[in-house]
Amino acid sequence: MEAKARGKNPFAFFSFIIQIPSLCIKPQKKINTRRRKFKTREENKLKATGIVRRIDDLGRVVIPKEIRKTLRIREGDPLEIFTDKEGEVILKKYSPIGELGDFALQYAESLYKTSGYITCITDKDTVIAVSGASKKEFLEKNLSKELEKVMEEKNTIVVKPNEDKYVPIIMDESNDKKYASQVISPIISEGDSIGSVIFLSADTNAHMGEVETKLAQSAAGFLGRQMEQ
Repeated sequence: MEAKARGKNPFAFFSFIIQIPSLCIKPQKKINTRRRKFKTREENKLKATGIVRRIDDLGRVVIPKEIRKTLRIREGDPLEIFTDKEGEVILKKYSPIGELGDFALQYAESLYKTSGYITCITDKDTVIAVSGASKKEFLEKNLSKELEKVMEEKNTIVVKPNEDKYVPIIMDESNDKKYASQVISPIISEGDSIGSVIFLSADTNAHMGEVETKLAQSAAGFLGRQMEQ
């Protein structure tokens, strides 16, 4: 199903849907962004790397480049620190948007029902929620370098049918362009890009414009503000 503005005045429809971030979901409790409880060694199946690093006089330890590359840890990325009764210190990459959990999925579903377009919500590394498309296709898949660049630049982009500007969403996405149009709006929190809201359509007759752009920006702004509370 593709979205169409209702009535003769498309902005009358816009005036309704732009309020969706504050109206579509009304959780009974404040959004829980607290860290999830760390799992045991057996549940996480920790893998020994055979690498040993010494702590310097300032308490710092260097994470090897190979591990940072594999786990997509960049300069400035936040890491959570866990300890256990066995004296282990464990670093875990922290995703503020990823902590939204079920709320992110409900929000994606509400945006899909309102816009009629496939909706994805991502953090800086993976797709954390999807509605209107197969979860197997997107969910928890690593993001493409092109999408990471869009988020780093902090600018909303709109791609219309027949434009050679399509941004792949996930790594190793097929070279055959599956989607004809898209809107990508980065989620900004405290000046940093922490994720994105994405609309996709495979319909070559669908033309995403100002309404969809404003909806994606409003949704991304709402999620960014939630992270600042």
